[in-house]
Amino acid sequence: MMKSRPIAATLAFFTAAGLMLGGCSAPTGGDTGEKKLTFMFRGGEDEKKAYEKAVEQFEAANGVDVDIIVTTADQYATKLKAAIAGKQVPDVFYIGPGDVQAYVQNGIVKDITEYVEGSDTIDLENIWEYGVDSYRYDGKLVGEGAIYALPKDVGPFSFGYNKTMLEKAGIPLPDKDKPYTFEEFVAAAKKLTADTNGDGALDQWGTGLNVQWNLQPFVWSNGGDWLNEDRTKVTVDTPEFAESLQWFADLQNVHGVTPSVAEAQTLDTYQRWMKGEIGFFPIAPWDLSTYQKLGFEWDVIPYPAGDTGKTASWIGSLGVAVSESTKYPEEAVKLVEYLTANKEAQQSLVDAGIQIPNLKDMAETWAADTTTKPANKAEFLEIVKDYGRALPGGNTFNAEWYDELFTNIQPVLDGKQTAADYLKEAQPRMQEFLDAANQQAGN
Repeated sequence: MMKSRPIAATLAFFTAAGLMLGGCSAPTGGDTGEKKLTFMFRGGEDEKKAYEKAVEQFEAANGVDVDIIVTTADQYATKLKAAIAGKQVPDVFYIGPGDVQAYVQNGIVKDITEYVEGSDTIDLENIWEYGVDSYRYDGKLVGEGAIYALPKDVGPFSFGYNKTMLEKAGIPLPDKDKPYTFEEFVAAAKKLTADTNGDGALDQWGTGLNVQWNLQPFVWSNGGDWLNEDRTKVTVDTPEFAESLQWFADLQNVHGVTPSVAEAQTLDTYQRWMKGEIGFFPIAPWDLSTYQKLGFEWDVIPYPAGDTGKTASWIGSLGVAVSESTKYPEEAVKLVEYLTANKEAQQSLVDAGIQIPNLKDMAETWAADTTTKPANKAEFLEIVKDYGRALPGGNTFNAEWYDELFTNIQPVLDGKQTAADYLKEAQPRMQEFLDAANQQAGN
């Protein structure tokens, strides 16, 4: 996985039974009269330390004890599922946009609209609209209606380049304000793909992209999309979509600018990027703490653009929600507000190098600092403010229809099947999953 967050299959959360969450406390508060909340999240050591600091500040200011439950990213869904099945739902916990419909319909998360819209401690206008809207739901569509979480972050998925490698190859550095065309990108990638030590084997490549996390920008910028506007029809079987997927597959099979399957199995492209063997690679805010230590100079640019001439990308997000069953809704909402909108808490997370500021004014100040990497932080903000989109599977009742596209895609990537033929086969299967999801959502 390319340091990216997976899409949860939310239905499984509500069919599991008989599981218990290790380390989860009994219902909060007990008989002592003390107000106690549990906060469950996922993350690495940097994120844990940042949240521990923020929670300590919240406890001191509000006279509430908070028990922290932290898991790794790959364990989070399983352990939250266990908590729900065991009726020990944390008071406050992470959810993704793709979870909203199922969580609301199953009575897991609380409608916090009246709390946050009437709050005197946060300014919703200063939080990214994309983030807030990702956790709205009106009973039919995500993005509108009541608020069921506040964004822990917004994660604009940008495109990075190895500045040192390009300079060594004599390639002009890309324009941060004008995206490469598909053709220009392939030309640059070909110049970077080389046998640098003369042993007869390639050891440097122009790029190395994971189809599940990088196909979207190319499809969108080429005029294609996954769904129609009201999210009732899968639209992958169009010429624009097929051209984009075929171009993506041709990076390896025709142009030879990515590591082969065998080379990627020996060392994945993320590790090759870290070693300075890849010229162009995606970069997201949660990569920044790790990438500060890279042994080469790098920066971010817009994704290459297809026939529309306009760049595109996606924005990830995690939200912080309140359990419908919490005994202390006001205190739980205050904790959510503190973690998502308090300047000191946000600064702890930004300093940890795991996200951009959630607050617009803080983000502008952060982006203006060119002394830390990347210098072009403004590109992250452009994705959030202007052209970033939600991942296609995030705004439907579940993502099974979306995941289906990638289930049997390998023959296309291996050059054994054309993109157009594959998409004609995949569309009906995807449509069946989407119809079922919409039926479950009551749409």
